[in-house]
Amino acid sequence: MITKSSTLMQEVQKVGVIVVSAVIMAIGLNMFLIPAQVFASGLTGVAQLLAQFLPLSTGILLFILNVPVAILGWLKVGKLFTFYSFMHVALTTFFLETLPIIQLSPDILLNGVFGGVITAVGAAFALKWGASAGGLDIIALILAKLSDRPVGTYFFLLNALIVLGAGFLIDWESALYTLVALYVSSRVIDAIHTRHVKVTAMIVTKKPDELRAAIHKHITRGITRIPAKGGFDSSDKEVMMIVITRYELYALQQVLQEVDPDAFTNILTTTSILGVFRKDN
Repeated sequence: MITKSSTLMQEVQKVGVIVVSAVIMAIGLNMFLIPAQVFASGLTGVAQLLAQFLPLSTGILLFILNVPVAILGWLKVGKLFTFYSFMHVALTTFFLETLPIIQLSPDILLNGVFGGVITAVGAAFALKWGASAGGLDIIALILAKLSDRPVGTYFFLLNALIVLGAGFLIDWESALYTLVALYVSSRVIDAIHTRHVKVTAMIVTKKPDELRAAIHKHITRGITRIPAKGGFDSSDKEVMMIVITRYELYALQQVLQEVDPDAFTNILTTTSILGVFRKDN
């Protein structure tokens, strides 16, 4: 049984990881990407672009851009995920404003590569603990839900807009090095947390109704319920099958610990899906 003290400790650890993640991202931006005019992925990159033309810093613009996105995420994606993601954004903004902008190297390629690696490490830590860097992650999840296209498609399209924006608004050299930084970031994030890979959770539980309600509160995916019987005690159970991305696996684990810590869960790698991949299938 999960006690209140252990749950509190988990939340404290999660907040600690988000703080460290925000510091790492701010270091990658202020010491590598921003001085070299190489742009990060997502709304962070958009904020960098806008900061070139507006009398506001990247950190402040990042916070402003994420406010409407957080509202959408709260309504469409999940309250806990959005709350921790916005916390990450707010902390990143704070550290971007606090840490000085220092150019450690004049080499734009080194700045792009190291900036991409460092910011990706920060983002990946947040992802592993059920949060995100906000912005693009939430937008991509909402668009994927509405259209049934893979989340990765929207990450690619939205980041492509940042590269094109850097090319047309700044110069094409910045755009090309931004592409390098984005590629490095994606490889690092995939190595730490493969967010686009889908998995199938087979959950054997005696609390199917409570578990279904809790899962749908935090995860926008469909559930197939299969009647089952215990092999040892012949007790009535249900097998709940749900296909999710690894991006959502942490949230599912938290729900299981809270609602039915005795549930037996088998996580299987899913190679492909045919049919609709959304909540109301």
